[in-house]
Amino acid sequence: MTWGTIATWRMAHDGVVKASDLLTAGGQAGDAVEALINVVEAYPYYKSVGYGGLPNEEGVVEMDAAFMDGDTLAQGAVGGIHNVMHAVSVARALSHQHYNSFRVGDGATKFAQLNGFEMTNMLTDRAKARWQKRLAELATENMTPYDGHDTVGAITLDTTGSMAAATSTSGLFMKKAGRVGDSPLSGSGYYVDSEIGGAAATGLGEDIMKGCISYEIVRRMGEGETPQEACDHAVYPFVAKLKKRYGKAGEFSLVAMNNRGEWGVATNVEFTFSVGNDQAAPRILIAHPGVDGHSTLIEPITQDWLDAYEKRIKAPIE
Repeated sequence: MTWGTIATWRMAHDGVVKASDLLTAGGQAGDAVEALINVVEAYPYYKSVGYGGLPNEEGVVEMDAAFMDGDTLAQGAVGGIHNVMHAVSVARALSHQHYNSFRVGDGATKFAQLNGFEMTNMLTDRAKARWQKRLAELATENMTPYDGHDTVGAITLDTTGSMAAATSTSGLFMKKAGRVGDSPLSGSGYYVDSEIGGAAATGLGEDIMKGCISYEIVRRMGEGETPQEACDHAVYPFVAKLKKRYGKAGEFSLVAMNNRGEWGVATNVEFTFSVGNDQAAPRILIAHPGVDGHSTLIEPITQDWLDAYEKRIKAPIE
């Protein structure tokens, strides 16, 4: 039976493996995508998601997350939630509510507390040390305070044909308090329709949400394009438009999967992702924008790259 899952960045790979195991065993798409994101949220060395995520300029970890059911189109989302281990699980719970399904700040945090979600201080010692280091750098150097905005976004397809999408992020490092990017916004950070497929984004939210790129990819797949065609045709022309009309474009990377388990990716930076389906075991791949500016080059990741990545994310904060 057909199943599949795809997610942004190397950090999602362990979650993709877990989701793949669930889907292979006949698990539901919603359960699989939540489990995938939960794995990333709980790992303290991933500095842009969940526990250990980097804080805003005030030293507070504010998280955004979303969940979407591709069968019903029900969605739930949180923005600027605090002290919750699994923001995506709160978003999924909110997706069951017809009203008040997108909660922010104290309202989102209170919902999590009242409904028994795991609460904890999300600012680890390591993340705090990185924040303090950046404060010192900003006091002595002329540099931008922002660093890192790697959302985990994922799509799942189960053997019944149901699909789901989810995202989770701590957002821009050193962002202003209350800043929210594209990740919890339907159509920008994510979108899924079980009759067609789904897409999810990562990158600079302020620029990604200038276009509804995730929805546009799904729309194009619905018109008959393959996931790769839809990604290429949605992402690269929009990046070019943004550069022409806005003057610049931040980092864009999107992943997509249709309801047959076929997948695609487009990016304007070096971008890793993890993907698995009934045709191939979960694996990490790396994508680059093609030299023509309209296509995507995808290659296997090397062991040297993986080794360097593990060393980099666990390096001491000096």
